Amino acid sequence: MPAKERARLEDVIAGRNPVREALRAGRPINKILMVRDYYSGPLLEIFALAREKGIPVQKVEKHSLNRFVPETAHQGVIALVAPKAYVTVEDILAAVQPGEEPFLILLDEISDPRNLGAVLRTADAAGVHGVIIPRRRSAPLTLIVAKASAGAIEYVPVARVANIAQTIDTLKKNGIWLVGADPDGQEVYWDARLDGPLALVIGGEDKGLGRLVKERCDILVRLPMSGHVNSLNASVAAALLVYEVVRQRRKALNHEGVPHS
Repeated sequence: MPAKERARLEDVIAGRNPVREALRAGRPINKILMVRDYYSGPLLEIFALAREKGIPVQKVEKHSLNRFVPETAHQGVIALVAPKAYVTVEDILAAVQPGEEPFLILLDEISDPRNLGAVLRTADAAGVHGVIIPRRRSAPLTLIVAKASAGAIEYVPVARVANIAQTIDTLKKNGIWLVGADPDGQEVYWDARLDGPLALVIGGEDKGLGRLVKERCDILVRLPMSGHVNSLNASVAAALLVYEVVRQRRKALNHEGVPHS
């Protein structure tokens, strides 16, 4: 079996009883894959448990499950397990120490696991309090993400939410300023004030920020592009913005002031 397939098997639980018990035990699960149009009692119970815990369930053909576990009897269901448990947004905010200002990253449909891993690596290096991703249409925490993060996955809390736009509303109620990265942003990112309680919002590799997410941001900032390519890799854009926040916060702590727009 190719090494890539062997690595994939490491984060898969197959079979009705193993999947059911993993759900009951609170294992961090990214997604349940279940055979389409097969509604036996055990599978219905697994479906209900997953729904109760907010874990996505995807109906697939039997041959799709066979590809995940070619040498294991999957009994019509497998669970894709995260290498680390997710937290809640409330957990992230509660962990901010007295005297610190919250610093978060929201990723709007980042689908490349290597990009997610690179963002986690930057977040750890820069002291970001946590990263927020959506449950659907986004790369979850996987072994590929863990490897790309170079170990940062162990230190950066990641919350997975049902709706990024609604989460933005929640963060605003907690006094957090939402800064979205967008090619048509009003200001170049280094001209914007980025020194308070803040969450950076980074869009997907191809589509950028969704309309509802963009509308909820307090400000949209852009990265100046002088070359022939009209966008940067999402993790590169995130790193530039994150370290501009770090720079401005350091200036504020040194009482040097931060330029206003």
